[in-house]
Parts: sequence; structure tokens; C-alpha cells
Amino acid sequence: MDMRMQREAGKLTVFLSGRLDTNTTPQMEEQLEGALNGVTELVLNLKELNYISSLGLRALFKFKMEMDERGKMVVCEVRQEILEIFELTGFIDVLNLE
Repeated sequence: MDMRMQREAGKLTVFLSGRLDTNTTPQMEEQLEGALNGVTELVLNLKELNYISSLGLRALFKFKMEMDERGKMVVCEVRQEILEIFELTGFIDVLNLE
């Protein structure tokens, strides 16, 4: 998994690529938690993410709940494979997808 961040005032855009799984999710959570100070809008761009495990889904839910208290979280450019996982797990109704 590769993660690139772009900050503009209170907006943080995170570009995830590769696999968000048991091995990579803890690293993503640690890096993202450290970058959320002062952030009111979190945008997760999943254009290059090709796999997400249940641990990755849990992390997305955790950050969604945290951002609901601060502002909002948006998930964008979701690949079809990931979108199907969101549909199967009910995350399609939980996440703000663009």
C-alpha cells in the first residue's frame, strides 16, 4: 500500500494505492491519525486501491466516525472491485461516496 497526502487549509486529501489489508492498515491508520490535526474535511481517493480487507473497512469506519465529529469524510474515485465490497458489506450506505 502506498499513501500520499495533500493538505489545503482544513482539507486533507489522501490517495491510497495497492492493498489495504491486515499488513498495511495499521501503517495507514498511524500516518493518518498523525495528520488529522486541524482537518475538517477528509477526502479518501481510492482510484488506485485494488483491495480492501475487513480490517481496512474497519479503519474507514473509524475515520468516518471521527470525522463526523469534526466535519466530514468523503470517499471518491472508487474502483468497481472496491465498490462491490462496499455494496456487499453495507458500507455503500455508511460512507459518503462521490
